Amino acid sequence: MRCDNGALWTLVSLALIGHSWGMADHQQVSEPVRFGVVTVSDRASAGVYEDRGGPAIREFLNTHVMTPHDYEARLVADERPDIEAALIELVDEHRCCLVVTTGGTGPAVRDITPEATEAVCERMLPGFGELMRSVSLQVVPTAILSRQTAGVRGGAVIINLPGKPSAIDDCLTAVMPAVPYCIDLIDGPRIDLGGGLEAFRPKGA
Repeated sequence: MRCDNGALWTLVSLALIGHSWGMADHQQVSEPVRFGVVTVSDRASAGVYEDRGGPAIREFLNTHVMTPHDYEARLVADERPDIEAALIELVDEHRCCLVVTTGGTGPAVRDITPEATEAVCERMLPGFGELMRSVSLQVVPTAILSRQTAGVRGGAVIINLPGKPSAIDDCLTAVMPAVPYCIDLIDGPRIDLGGGLEAFRPKGA
């Protein structure tokens, strides 16, 4: 088979273009996924005491999420407009596929994180709150006072957690195996777990 210089150059050019496209696709896939962490606390946001909930969430995710990831963190007061704005920003602007809040889930007058979460979500996932309360109830009887919930906004799952680091660990350990498949179902990136946790996915998923 003969090939003149013009045809040969065309073939080489197409090969190089295909290679560059392949590299671009690979780079896009290898970009870290982004998680949002929102600490809701009047006193922590005012500097009265140190935020312990946010770091506890990041420590847990660093231990158990094997997929490369980074974070966008926010520290806000117990003000519903501020919480809603932070959640919307993290999902819509920063494209976080998972946003985890800590604090503001009790029955006190200033505890309005669940209301803010419901306001920005398109559909709710009540099973998350039910399981987290069930797990926490094995530790403290006051777990029934928690109103934490979860929901979906766009391509992100938003999960409410309590403020105590040990409770954060208990709750995330319980629900995290279901999170990757939930993100799959809303067309988010693939998340793989480790560190003693395994993501549940139906066969063939």
